[in-house]
Amino acid sequence: MAGQSLSSLALLCLIFVALICITHAGTITVYWGQNGSEGSLADTCSSGNYGIVNIAFLFVFGNNQNPQMNLAGHCDPNSNGCTELSNDIRACQNQGIKVLLSIGGDSRSYSLSSAEDGRQVAAYLMEQFSRWPIKLTTIRRCAKALSEFSQQNKVYLSAAPQCIFPDKPMGTAIATGLFDYVWVQFYNNPTCQYSGDANTLINAWNQWTTVGKK
Repeated sequence: MAGQSLSSLALLCLIFVALICITHAGTITVYWGQNGSEGSLADTCSSGNYGIVNIAFLFVFGNNQNPQMNLAGHCDPNSNGCTELSNDIRACQNQGIKVLLSIGGDSRSYSLSSAEDGRQVAAYLMEQFSRWPIKLTTIRRCAKALSEFSQQNKVYLSAAPQCIFPDKPMGTAIATGLFDYVWVQFYNNPTCQYSGDANTLINAWNQWTTVGKK
């Protein structure tokens, strides 16, 4: 059994290596902020392992809610206790690493009731986080509004859909072509993840590589 497990793991690693080579992908992205033992943001960037770091998460927003951020054990945004992150962000950027703000997460404590609601959230993000030298990761109705700010300063937009193609909540937004990055979650979805049959994952991967192609 152990030999079979190791063989499966080796096969999966080879598949990912092959897929990375085929798609010429070369930037590793990581989420930072939800594990108090993961080290500081500056430590994460200085590891040399990542090209993009997502600060996670702004988990409450939209539908007339007061936006809230959660950085686990690192600092308390609600008491203005995260101002030192500005120095860490600059340290990351000085190494050529992009730092994005991830909004959403698994809490489901967010919603956008209309296009106007999306514009209001986008305006809030630009106003509040312009104090940080940070880019923005966004979802759905915010995408169009935030993309308009790129006429003044570049705003990076990314999405993290489920691997089922097209993604039901975000498929329409992703199809607009407004997103700079799409990080697909190839897990927790038996119909498109690796579950002993590599073809399941590869077929889903091939579908997602069509995103952005004209």
